[in-house]
Amino acid sequence: MALVGTTTGGTPQGLGSEASATSFPSATPVPGPGEAEEDDAEEPAEIHLCVLWNLGHLGIAYYDTSDSTIHFMPDAPDHENLKLLQRVLDEINPQSVVTSAKQDENMTRFLGKLASQQRREPKRPEIIFLPNVDFGLEISKQRLLSGNYAFIPDSMTTTEKIIFLSSIIPFDCLLTVRALGGLLKFLGRRRIGVELEDYNVSIPILGFKKFVLTHLVSIDRDTYSVLQIFKSESHPSVYKVASGLKEGLSLFGILNRCRCKWGEKLLRLWFTRPTHDLEELNSRLDVIQFFLLPQNLDMAQMLHRLLGHIKNVPLILKRMKLSHTKVSDWQVLYKTVYSALGLRDACRSLPQSIPLFRDIAQEFSDDLHHIISLIGKVVDFEGSFAANHFTVLPSIDPEIDEKKQKLVGLPSFLTEVAWKELESLDSRIPSCSVIYIPLIGFLLSIPRLPSMVEASDFEIEGLEFMFLSEEKLHYRSARTKELDALLGDLHCDIRDRETLLMYQLQCQVLARAAVLTRVLDLASRLDVLLALASAARDYGYSRPRFSPQLLGVRIQNGRHPLMELCTRTFVPNSAECGGDKGRVKVITGPNSSGKSIYLKQVHAIPHCAPADFLSLSTDPKVGLITFMALVGSFVPAEEAEIGAVDAIFTRIHSCESISLGLSTFMIDLNQVAKAVNNATEQSLVLMDEFGKGTNTVDGLALLAAVLRHWLSLGPMCPHIFVATNFLSLIQLQLLPQGPLVQYLTMETCEDGNDLVFFYRVCEGVANASHASHTAAQARLPDKLISRGKEVSDLIRSGKPIKPIKELLKERQMENCQTLVDKFLKLDLEDPNLDLEIFMSQEVLPAATTIL
Repeated sequence: MALVGTTTGGTPQGLGSEASATSFPSATPVPGPGEAEEDDAEEPAEIHLCVLWNLGHLGIAYYDTSDSTIHFMPDAPDHENLKLLQRVLDEINPQSVVTSAKQDENMTRFLGKLASQQRREPKRPEIIFLPNVDFGLEISKQRLLSGNYAFIPDSMTTTEKIIFLSSIIPFDCLLTVRALGGLLKFLGRRRIGVELEDYNVSIPILGFKKFVLTHLVSIDRDTYSVLQIFKSESHPSVYKVASGLKEGLSLFGILNRCRCKWGEKLLRLWFTRPTHDLEELNSRLDVIQFFLLPQNLDMAQMLHRLLGHIKNVPLILKRMKLSHTKVSDWQVLYKTVYSALGLRDACRSLPQSIPLFRDIAQEFSDDLHHIISLIGKVVDFEGSFAANHFTVLPSIDPEIDEKKQKLVGLPSFLTEVAWKELESLDSRIPSCSVIYIPLIGFLLSIPRLPSMVEASDFEIEGLEFMFLSEEKLHYRSARTKELDALLGDLHCDIRDRETLLMYQLQCQVLARAAVLTRVLDLASRLDVLLALASAARDYGYSRPRFSPQLLGVRIQNGRHPLMELCTRTFVPNSAECGGDKGRVKVITGPNSSGKSIYLKQVHAIPHCAPADFLSLSTDPKVGLITFMALVGSFVPAEEAEIGAVDAIFTRIHSCESISLGLSTFMIDLNQVAKAVNNATEQSLVLMDEFGKGTNTVDGLALLAAVLRHWLSLGPMCPHIFVATNFLSLIQLQLLPQGPLVQYLTMETCEDGNDLVFFYRVCEGVANASHASHTAAQARLPDKLISRGKEVSDLIRSGKPIKPIKELLKERQMENCQTLVDKFLKLDLEDPNLDLEIFMSQEVLPAATTIL
């Protein structure tokens, strides 16, 4: 950019395009919500986890680059198999797992399995060992206390900083402190997030957050897939090298009406952490119930609109910490704080008996007013976007105002200077201009004359030649040097001064990072609950009740939340379970009658059923209803009363993968082995068609052996649901008789040649699989279906299977006709014809198929 003052042919000219571009806009009001746009380009999130295991306890901490926050779990007991650690790994999916090189046998075995998975699956975490000395207790405390944290004001003394951190970090949890110290060591060594920055730039840490995995219901990945809670679908894009993923038809997809990114993130977290903490669940349901009242609809819609302006505050704070703040960041931050104050004012008018409203009203403190006031008074948004860098409003800094005023009047002043320079130049020079170039200063610019060919021709007495550009010669003269001394480098001076003000403003914002983080936490929680309330209103959901004393679940007129959206009519069903009888339920029925669907609907029930869980209703809706209740959502039922069990084990879908190097049946056996080795009397075991992957007799024997093992436990037997087409299991009486076994079947009715499915479970045993009906639905030829029925009847009656006479005759006639055609084509007068070869190669082989 250059400012120009010009004379041509003795007549002063006005400002050119370059000059006009330097004018500064007048002060404009700070934009309110809706005017700022968020920068969508975000760095991919990475999670780095540090874990320590000692004497049956775990210490876990991890760093999330998406919000630049360290999360830690206070010392927690874990089984020798490290099930808790496995759950954490499955949930957060870290890029790396950092631990001490000195480990006991249990952790060594666990890390060995994790390393073998890493070789087969590239997405598995990298395992990193640090010397045990890096996890020393004292050195870890020192790292924590001496860290440079953006959320701690620089004005705090060392003692105040220690007291402040002690209120956040549990220094009495020794394993956690050591894990935090090891994590900080790893982050500093790897330079996570600041790989390209100067070494004196520290890792941005915007806060410490505690997470716990108590009161959680254990759900494995198969459960999420079977119940269609999450469903990722490929989303091809012409703009990306690789296809992305989007949420398909799933429970998460229909309930996710969140307006901000962090609300959606929290909803997904709730889905991965269903809980039986009644206080937490009821606090969520209270908010949803409040917004479902007709008189609160307008308030819900207003809050929903405000939440749409809550943006990615952690990313902005991280950029501020690294001094990478963009112009758009200030608008986004202003809009977020503006909306947060709107949320606070709205929540102050709502019942303070609801904890979320009270927290928002109290914790959205006056620090937000301070931030928005500073940004609104300092930042010139219009000027910043026009100049593409941070600029301040007038009357903020007198020195900046003075320099900007000089800059605005500079073109006309330079024109006067150019007049005087032209008078002292050679008469052959027709025109000249005085220009200002940032970082270079003021220069005299004259057009190149035809006589100026060699570099020596550029020399002019009294002028210092600088450079040639676009057929114009640029010089320093006595006047331009005087201007440099008098006015200095205006642009750079202004930028330096504004950058200093921006840094001071950043420090003010970072000192209040804690309240901004809290704003994000509470706003995202409100966003999730408003989304769930919106879905409950549109789909007619009702509030579930939690009864710890109930040994089961009661659902009246429940509906499948996904299926009811895909069908024109849906018939609701009720369900009730409880008691000690019938712990092993053997479900038989025709093909396509709904046995697998019945298992799937059972699949999620135990997440809320109490210790003595029993039976359920007839479709997957019950499982989804229970799951929805355990994330704090209203449910698709007239009434629902729910409680919890300790674990769920399934053998429903075979997760086949070439990378596993296992056969389908081996995968099935592994799933059943987990249940046999770990299920308790409070566990639920679901098996669908176990044994079908091998020889029929062997598969039936394995199924019977597994069930008899559990039945031998008596009252300690888990709650087991088995769907099978092995009718011999019942016919041969392979299971002992008694109250622990209950036989169920899927209700059907034969209407002539048609088989009508009612999709209802009733007591009894199926007498046939009705495979022929399913084959007819698949449009197999009628002849094949009839023959299949005939063979099935012969096998069942123990009679020999004979070929079909009509079909045999038809084939004989076809073969005879083929042989006759070959005889008729023979040329008996052909001297090369060899009848012996023809008889041996054509006639005799055909005779075996004719006779």
